[in-house]
Amino acid sequence: MAVGRLANPLLQLSGSELARLIRRGTVSSEQVVRTHIERAREVNREINAIVCDRYDAALAEARKADDALRSDPHGNHAPFLGVPCTIKEAFAFEGMPNTSGLLARRGRLSRQDATAVARLRAAGAIPLGVTNVSELCMWMESDNKVYGRTNNPYDKRRTVGGSSGGEGAIIGAGASPFGLGSDVGGSIRMPAFFNGIFGHKPTGGLVPNTGQFPITEGEALRYLTTGPMCRRAEDLMPLLRILAGPDGTDPGCLPFELGDPDTVDLSRLSVLVVDGNGVVSVSPDLLRAQHEAAEALQRRGARIHRTTIPALKHSLQIWASLLAVSDGPSFAELMGDGTPIDPLVELGRWAMLRSDHTLPAISLALAERVPKLFPSQAGAFARRGRELREELVDRIGDNGVMLYPPYSHPAPFHLAPLLPPIHWIYAAIFNAMELPSTQVPLGLNRRGLPLGVQVVSVHGNDHVCIAVAQHLERAFGGWRPPG
Repeated sequence: MAVGRLANPLLQLSGSELARLIRRGTVSSEQVVRTHIERAREVNREINAIVCDRYDAALAEARKADDALRSDPHGNHAPFLGVPCTIKEAFAFEGMPNTSGLLARRGRLSRQDATAVARLRAAGAIPLGVTNVSELCMWMESDNKVYGRTNNPYDKRRTVGGSSGGEGAIIGAGASPFGLGSDVGGSIRMPAFFNGIFGHKPTGGLVPNTGQFPITEGEALRYLTTGPMCRRAEDLMPLLRILAGPDGTDPGCLPFELGDPDTVDLSRLSVLVVDGNGVVSVSPDLLRAQHEAAEALQRRGARIHRTTIPALKHSLQIWASLLAVSDGPSFAELMGDGTPIDPLVELGRWAMLRSDHTLPAISLALAERVPKLFPSQAGAFARRGRELREELVDRIGDNGVMLYPPYSHPAPFHLAPLLPPIHWIYAAIFNAMELPSTQVPLGLNRRGLPLGVQVVSVHGNDHVCIAVAQHLERAFGGWRPPG
């Protein structure tokens, strides 16, 4: 049930390596872009990941990149000049749709680029198109009434995750070397995990979210993060450097001094290994992969500490309460494009097949009422969340990481995450903690589904997460193409 094998070796290289080959003249940008377009056309019929393409425009931009290199072969060119990429549809991208899967926004085109999109394009990257999302980016199945459902390239019967699911699928299928995702509840890391690629959720406030729809407000601007998704770990840090830094518009974005993964001494690293949150059990194949990752770090001299963190059992309540006490429109308002829907009425319409919304979106509109019915409990869990943040920072330490499951098991079948709909909290809790987290692929299980682990560190230690990801890629092989 997987998509077809890769026929061209260019489809397995990092964006950084493709950029080097293009600069040296070993291949042309047009050749690289055309090869990825051909792969995208081949797989997209089966997985529905790219929901609006710009292939002709991308080829024209590739020819311009080749012309620039021919006219000035030794010039100081942009780092990703001529390299193809993809963009999550939730980001504004001039001339492209920006519906976030909401039927009421169908036909709405962006007039300018989001900050992150503009920065990628200024770095020379050539977007091939925009990719599918869950409705309003708030569920872990990339399915909506505008574009339909995206399928997993490793097994089309299974979910790609959400909300950056189209992005994860097209990269995992080998049709894009890297792309742009966003994450408020695991929306970079779960799709990266289910599709066997790398994804980095930056420290809260490191990358501006300007130009996304929907977008959080107030303190929650640091829970929502914009970050890279890619097939090779080599691209994580260069892309993060391009994306990071205030843009003068996003008030939640703060200046950080980014470190260098090459300076991280793994022999001095402290590694917390936490097998679960005490509420949702984790599958044996995923735990086995996590323990093997710890052993690979131990062989490099890292100190391993297997432990539990009891407060993680409240992860769902903490995440929901911290978002509930933040500013911004309700989910019901977003579903109504400014006018709140009545989720109970909408549920009745859905049962009669007359709703413009998906069942997960309607369910979330109902669920958001719960913290508001019990404001004292929401406040108590918000305080617990701040205490948990302090505990995690203290226990991980400035020279440490935490290994933690990205989900309870490898990619589930379509619709299965609804029963029960809480397993995504393994990734979401670190949004509320504002901690950096990198999803790292660790090979495939017996069913051919990707395994993986989250590598979490303290605020500003994005480079430490990425250094560990690079080592684990060398140890386990990283992304393995489907088929």
